[in-house]
Amino acid sequence: MTQQLTIALSKGRIFEETLPLLANAGIVPTEDPESSRKLIIATNHEHIRLIIVRATDVPTYVQYGAADFGIAGRDVLIEHGGEGLYQPLNLNIAKCRMMVAVRQGFDYQAASRDGQRLRVATKYPNIAAEHFASKGVHVDIIKLYGSMELAPLVGLSDAIVDLVSTGNTLKANNLEAVEHITDISSRLVVNKASLKTKHELLNPIINAFAQAIV
Repeated sequence: MTQQLTIALSKGRIFEETLPLLANAGIVPTEDPESSRKLIIATNHEHIRLIIVRATDVPTYVQYGAADFGIAGRDVLIEHGGEGLYQPLNLNIAKCRMMVAVRQGFDYQAASRDGQRLRVATKYPNIAAEHFASKGVHVDIIKLYGSMELAPLVGLSDAIVDLVSTGNTLKANNLEAVEHITDISSRLVVNKASLKTKHELLNPIINAFAQAIV
């Protein structure tokens, strides 16, 4: 009996940039997840399927073996902690930067001095807390799930910690990036048990991904 391989992916930019990597491994989805309502999508291989999950849930599905491997942003992996995951490849896709941003004109240098206290809105509380702790800045973390840019504009926070790609959204909302935390790209994450039990199926795919990395 042929073993089943399950790949966890999220919709949007990561999925689009993963398609060429899958193609290099000879894997083609039978449907477009952007237009399909299905959460489990077949491929041209009877024993390989895709599951479509939230980006933040990819490491969890892989960690607990509901998926054998998946593609997750480094931001998600840092926040998740990466427990139980093998991360063999930086795929160099979905690149962006984790940044601190504030309202234009806000004196961030003065507000972020050692001993000061900042209110920071973010969907990445662990990353934000660790960054400011390393600077000796006390922060009140405000967890949000969307529209980070609004928080400083209405007085909810002094700053935000968020992903920045082009910076156009910040500019459109009169915000500016003032501090770089880390560079972000997507990683291949593999369930450690699957790597042992399905090695013959997984290894060629990992190798094909590695060869396709630009």
